Amino acid sequence: MLIGVDPLLGPSLLWALASMGHGDLLALVDANHPAERIAAATGRDLIHMPGLPIEQVARAILTVFPLDLAFPKPVQRMAVVGRPRSIPPVQRAVQTLLPVPMSSLARAEFYAQAERAFVVVQVGDARPYGCFLLRKGVLDPAQATRTPRRLRA
Repeated sequence: MLIGVDPLLGPSLLWALASMGHGDLLALVDANHPAERIAAATGRDLIHMPGLPIEQVARAILTVFPLDLAFPKPVQRMAVVGRPRSIPPVQRAVQTLLPVPMSSLARAEFYAQAERAFVVVQVGDARPYGCFLLRKGVLDPAQATRTPRRLRA
């Protein structure tokens, strides 16, 4: 256990988050996603977080993960097939944690982008379309010495 770090952030995930650089992508995906194939394409390990809702894992990650707010689309979601403007409840739940609106990617484009991710994190959430790409931003020196921020519950 670490002081001020969400206990969901285990050693493998903390290592991956700390190892990522500015502009690297994190794929946070649901239980339906072909995460094994996507992770194999990246050459990275797949981090499993079974039994957890995606917004709980997203909340924990965002306490230590700076989003690239200088990038026009720092968070992307998988668009619903045939209804690209639809935002399912799982995506609405994650949006409430974010300081910016999500943009969407068609399923095939989402998979292609996920294959470029530094790390793939798969949760046990079976709700469809719980798939997100988060782009890491720059950590300024003032943030590096602060206690991790707490997000809305």
